[in-house]
Amino acid sequence: MRRSLSVSRCTTAALALALVAVGCTSATGTPSDPNTYIPGTLRVLASSELADMKPVLERVEKDTGLKVRPTYMGTLDAVELLAEGRAKDVYDAVWLSSNDYLRLRPDAAKQVVSETPVMSSPVAIGVKDATVRKLGWKPDRVSWSDIEKAVADGDLTYGMTDPARSNSGFSTLVSVASGLSDAQSALTDADVARATPRLKEFFQGQKLTSGSSGWLASAYDRRGDVDALLNYESVLKARKDLTVIRPRDGVVTADYPLSSLASTGKDVRDDVRRLTDALRAPDTQRLITEKTLRRPVVPSVRPAAGLDTTRRRELPFPGSRSVADGLLDAYENELRRPSRTVYVLDTSGSMEGDRLDRLKEALTELTGDFRDREEVTLMPFGSEVKSMRTHVVRPSDPKAGLDGIRADTRGLSASGDTAIYTSLRKAYEHLGAADRDTFTSIVLMTDGENTEGASPADFDAFYRALPAAERRVPVFAILFGDSDKDELEHIADLTGGRLFDAQQGSLDGAFEEIRGYQ
Repeated sequence: MRRSLSVSRCTTAALALALVAVGCTSATGTPSDPNTYIPGTLRVLASSELADMKPVLERVEKDTGLKVRPTYMGTLDAVELLAEGRAKDVYDAVWLSSNDYLRLRPDAAKQVVSETPVMSSPVAIGVKDATVRKLGWKPDRVSWSDIEKAVADGDLTYGMTDPARSNSGFSTLVSVASGLSDAQSALTDADVARATPRLKEFFQGQKLTSGSSGWLASAYDRRGDVDALLNYESVLKARKDLTVIRPRDGVVTADYPLSSLASTGKDVRDDVRRLTDALRAPDTQRLITEKTLRRPVVPSVRPAAGLDTTRRRELPFPGSRSVADGLLDAYENELRRPSRTVYVLDTSGSMEGDRLDRLKEALTELTGDFRDREEVTLMPFGSEVKSMRTHVVRPSDPKAGLDGIRADTRGLSASGDTAIYTSLRKAYEHLGAADRDTFTSIVLMTDGENTEGASPADFDAFYRALPAAERRVPVFAILFGDSDKDELEHIADLTGGRLFDAQQGSLDGAFEEIRGYQ
């Protein structure tokens, strides 16, 4: 199954439609007219990790009067939005962790002008202090090959974000591939092919995946049996329990460029330039590095205390989209652990009609996103579990598995009451212990409250009595229709999962967003 950088199409389309309908949304959720520029107020499409810049932007507003209304989105989703031309008249500026994606997409690159870096943060690995001592590592001498060897010897496991949805994840993937292929310039198809056997070994050490750095850190803390995290240095340095290592053979660095949209006029571009100048002012650069642990881009400002100033080779981004697509495709379908998921689907009587149609449409659309080697179990329920059908997307014949999922989806029908907790228990019993060689999870979609079978207290007691390995299976719950937010939040919190909102967004968008966590 081929993958490309435009992978999150369901999510992106839903976000784009929502933004066009209600306008740009600020960090406080305040809508603005999407077709009206307010002098001194910039509508900025920003990478989600930039939410930590709030105190810096507040200082800039105080000093200059410029107000920023950010809409946060994954970098890959933002690039797709730009490529589709959906940012015009909705945003004034773009502020991503990197514009390298834009350069791989000419249709997106032509949407922006005046690219200016604001700060930087390199990819790094944060390793438990005890693991560093066990491995005998000197942090300034560790290479990607050293990390690969520790994984191969069974001495190192780690978590990282999903390269298909996260700039930090893709930058990590590029860094590892460049380091293990000994590429002397931008990665080529031959480099990726040469490095594939070593990359397969390397990614056997990945035990956690995530669509966001925040959830990844929470899952890491919850499990306790993972040795390291791969992410940007700024994210890892915020933790006191990790030794942060920048491999000596080089990494990819995010430079957070601020760019005007090409569709804007002189007044807008002047305000973007003023904002850029304010962010690059020495006092603001000092605030940025102190508050976010990113590195200043102004030479006169020193990085925050604790940031290693030793020079490292900067690894180039792939020079063509075909190489980037090939690397991502290899990761998704060959290199990473396969996914194993039970979809616990509410098909009670209240789902009759439009809701069931939307569920069928979302699941059918999702089949285009399933990876090679993935195991998918559909478990529709009403007053009880109605059926349990498992399909595997086999590399030798992926169509057979996908056709089976689509056929079972078409056969879904609505009837009965809503036995949420009884059905979840069946899902855990089906999965057993989290498989060492898969990313295992449960997706729960319901449009109502529990009305039948086991109670919340019954499920809590059942879950807490499970062996530790089985408790590692998270439930990703989807808020839909008339479902109870508190009820679903409790399930997600109890199991270490996350709640996704299809009441404010779309059902297909929620299913697609969960893909980053599977």
